[in-house]
This record gives sequence, structure tokens and C-alpha cells, in this order.
Amino acid sequence: MKFAFIIDPIARLDPGHDSSVALMEAAQVLGHEVWITQFTQLGVTAGQAMATLQPVTLTPVTLGGGDQSAPEGQRWEAVPNWYQLGESVYQPLDTMDAVFMRTDPPVTVPYLYTTYVLDYVDPNKTLVINSPAGLRAANEKMYALQFTEAIPETIVSRDKQVIRDTVHRWGKAVLKPLGGKAGEGILFLADGDPNLNSMVEISTHQGLEPVMIQTYLPEAKDGDKRVILLNGEPIGAVNRIPTGSEFRGNMAVGGRVAKVAVTERDREISQQLAPRLRQDGLIFVGIDIIGGYLTEVNVTSPTGIREIDRLDGVQLGYQVIKWAVDAIKALGKG
Repeated sequence: MKFAFIIDPIARLDPGHDSSVALMEAAQVLGHEVWITQFTQLGVTAGQAMATLQPVTLTPVTLGGGDQSAPEGQRWEAVPNWYQLGESVYQPLDTMDAVFMRTDPPVTVPYLYTTYVLDYVDPNKTLVINSPAGLRAANEKMYALQFTEAIPETIVSRDKQVIRDTVHRWGKAVLKPLGGKAGEGILFLADGDPNLNSMVEISTHQGLEPVMIQTYLPEAKDGDKRVILLNGEPIGAVNRIPTGSEFRGNMAVGGRVAKVAVTERDREISQQLAPRLRQDGLIFVGIDIIGGYLTEVNVTSPTGIREIDRLDGVQLGYQVIKWAVDAIKALGKG
């Protein structure tokens, strides 16, 4: 089968961390062709979604370094020239059996235009993960609001007074830009902080853009759990623990990763989300859970595969590709 991955420039990816590379490796090892492109290389011709695609051959990472007896001390190691590219071909995306949309956020206007192009991929011929309509519907902050029994106290507002009153009522809160990624722009708010007005003004661009305000969960110091869902089912988890004076646990800002189990509460939250995720065509998803509360639903390019594989001795990428193969066969292909 042929698998296409819409990714950021491959030279900028970290083969020891990026889930996109883990998925591509899994597809290759399982005997499938792997092709890559970027969202800037997509278009529509005669009603067909087109892309300039390049075949890629990967040298898989290996586990090594550190304390070989402890997964926490090991790391993924890649050879210097870990990928080789073939000749570019401008072709219909329908020639692929599956297309993985893995461009990193933020979700900009060009990103949204790309999802419109992906609407012209024939769903009877090619599986698109995640669904372009689902990507448009699921802002990674706002999408969680519909699951009221799973989330902490939350508001969305651009009104400074409303935000001030909320922080005063809660005492402590966390502000999140609706279009942020990897912990960027997340702020800790405290009642009585003399900088509170300024932080809200900057984050809302003087009241022009709404932001999310969530009650501060003290359990955040113990970690921000990323749970990977495949078609609504949890298949693995990793804990991201803040280090030093940083209150955010995101790996991108230096959070330490640790082995963690998928709990019964995690499964309860997943069950609440699963019907809507399936309805929206959101197959590969990462949810964030702090203190038993759902805080975000990540659908654009969820990460965590490499860390979970290393800590738990599993191969999540293989599970995802095998699921995709079965779904492709259900289309009558393969």
C-alpha cells in the first residue's frame, strides 16, 4: 500500500521524538511505500486533490545510550543521514491508499485552506487521517468544552473584566491562547497579581481575541498526562512533569517524561469522547489529562509515540498503521 504524510520539512523533524517519523517508519517496516509532501505543495486540478509527493526511505532509530536497564535513561538514536528522498512526482492524492495530515499547528488560514484541498480526496479511494472536516471542527482548546463532565471549570472570553472576576473567584487560573501549541503562550494567573491586566491585554490582543481560562489544577505539578487515542480507544500514555520553576509540563518547554499507566478515569474520559471523535473522523488523537480532568484534545499532529514506545516497550506506530490497513481494506482496496 502507499502511505502519504503531509508534514513540515523533513529536515526539521527530530527522528527520536516526532510521532510523524514513528508512523512513517512503522509503515515502511510493515512493507508499505512511504511518500511525503508539505501543505504548500497541495492543490486541486479537474476536481482532484493533487500534491507534489516524494518517496522516502528511512533508517529506523534504535534504542540506546544511558542506562540500558532503565527505559527512563535510554534514548532513541538516529544515524546522521536518516532519510533518503526519491524523485518528486505531481500526482493525485487518490493514488495513495492513506494520507496522514501531520502538519504542526498553529492552525493558520493557509492550514485551513489545505483542509479544503483535502476535501477533494475521494473518501471511497483514500483514507485521510485525520478528516479535514474534523480538523476544522476541532479547535484543540474549544473542542473539549462539549465534554462538560470531563473538563475542569473553564470559560472562554476576551472581556478583561470577566476574566478578572473569574480569576478572583477561583484564586488561581491558567490562561491558554486558543491557537497555541506546545505550551506556547500559556500563563499562570493569580488573583492580586499586579501584572494581571497586562497579561490579559497582551493575550487577548486588547480584547480582540478570546482566550481560554481554566481553574488551576494543583495536580499539574505531578504531571500533564498525554493519552493517545486510536479511533477513540486509549492505546498508551506518557506523563509530562514540569521541571525547575516552569509550571508547564509540555515536552517542548523542557518537561520531563515518565512512565504512566492508562487509568480507569482515563478510559471513562475516552469513552465520553469516542462517539464524537468517530463522528468527526478524528482517528489519531492525543488528549491531555491533569488530576483526572480533560484539558485539551489534540488532533493536528499529536505527539508522544516515541516516548511511550521507549518507556513501555511497545510499538504504537505499528498499531496505527495496522488499523489504517484494515480500514483501507474495508474500502475495498488493498
